[in-house]
Amino acid sequence: MKLMIASDIHGSAYYCEQLMNCVQKEKPDKILLLGDLLYHGPRNDLPRGYDPKKVISMLNSAKSDILCVRGNCDTEVDQMVLEFPVLADYALLCIDGCTLYATHGHVYNESNILPAAENSILLGGHTHVPGYKKTGSILYVNPGSVSIPKNGSQNQYLIFENRQFIFKNLSSDILDCLAV
Repeated sequence: MKLMIASDIHGSAYYCEQLMNCVQKEKPDKILLLGDLLYHGPRNDLPRGYDPKKVISMLNSAKSDILCVRGNCDTEVDQMVLEFPVLADYALLCIDGCTLYATHGHVYNESNILPAAENSILLGGHTHVPGYKKTGSILYVNPGSVSIPKNGSQNQYLIFENRQFIFKNLSSDILDCLAV
């Protein structure tokens, strides 16, 4: 199974459109969104092309392929306009023999690991900084941000396929790989 993982779109139609172009190129089986879809939040500047209504339209057009967890900027109002579930605090996925716990990262993260089975993978965004870190037997993986990258990172997403994480920018260039 090929899973595309993205986080922190923050209402940017400009970057959401680029992400949707990557979806067409990558042809994932499912798209996992780690929250903060429509609103930019009070701590962030407006991202380029801020237009939540266009983001709604783009995401709803892919609704049958989207799995999603709630970010700290996502609310019940967002669920009223998005045609796929967005309010779960975390999701459990079993793919290619790996147990993945998906969350936004504002509660459970590399410093506060979700109570998870041994040798699981915790996926979280929130910080807008891509990377991975092993904490005990749990691997924490952050795809970075689609629209507001931080700490010198690029606008990016993540592919999980054949027990490998591939970090890619919105031009689909490979930035890093991690086998699990």
